[in-house]
Amino acid sequence: MSSDFYIASILPYSGIIIKICRAYTNSQEDFEDYYQEVCLQIWRSKDNFRADSEWSTWIYRISLNVCLTLLKKNKTKGQEFVSDSLPTELTDSNPSFSDEVHDKLYAAIRQLSEVDRAVIMLYLEEKSYQDIAEIIGTNSNNIGVRISRIKERLKKLLDG
Repeated sequence: MSSDFYIASILPYSGIIIKICRAYTNSQEDFEDYYQEVCLQIWRSKDNFRADSEWSTWIYRISLNVCLTLLKKNKTKGQEFVSDSLPTELTDSNPSFSDEVHDKLYAAIRQLSEVDRAVIMLYLEEKSYQDIAEIIGTNSNNIGVRISRIKERLKKLLDG
């Protein structure tokens, strides 16, 4: 992967990739593996981008697909996550990642189903229901109801 492509096409969207990878991992090692694999897949599939949607939507879709694939692969290996730590370069450079409230929210989000994690992450990014439906490959009519149910579940998880 060229550094020019990374700097121009991936780095500006690294926040998206970080948030999605964080929602699907519990350890620094897994986070780094997921992040690296997402970047690699974006580079490999760049020629398949048809501009039917925005580049950020493409990034979301690839990030989610890679994370879900790796999650399923790790589940079949019987691998368990034991840590809730984040990479030190993220916590040092971005104080929001070290915030206890964010840590609790991500821990609660990780307890959701794989699809619900994707939906709530996109919702938190203020994506429209149509964009969320397009990214996860579902009907936009059901997104509002699904988000309401997810919020209720998160509230219960966070309240104990």
